[in-house]
This record gives sequence, structure tokens and C-alpha cells, in this order.
Amino acid sequence: NTGVTILLVEHDMHAIMGLCDRITCMSFGRLLAEGNPQEIRHHPDVIEAYLGGARHVA
Repeated sequence: NTGVTILLVEHDMHAIMGLCDRITCMSFGRLLAEGNPQEIRHHPDVIEAYLGGARHVA
């Protein structure tokens, strides 16, 4: 760890899952979830907003 923080704004959730240690997910200005990629990947609001619903989550 280098102690560097980077703010990345990206709508492709699949792309950032492998890049980030912590993710803050927002939709239409509303905070949906904060956590590590595993927590975000399984958060129901994030699944609905960015991952296409529960049927697309592995």
C-alpha cells in the first residue's frame, strides 16, 4: 500500500470490482452502498441499479 487515494467515477461496475479496495456506489445523487467489492457485489440496491438485477449476479 502506497497510501494514495484515487477518486474514480465509473459506471461499469464490473470494471471497477478488480481495481478498488473500497467502493462508494451512488445512483441519481443517492448513496446506495459503501464497502469492499464483495459487499458491493451482493448489495441488493447496487445489484438492481448497476448489475442488472439478481439474475445477473454470480
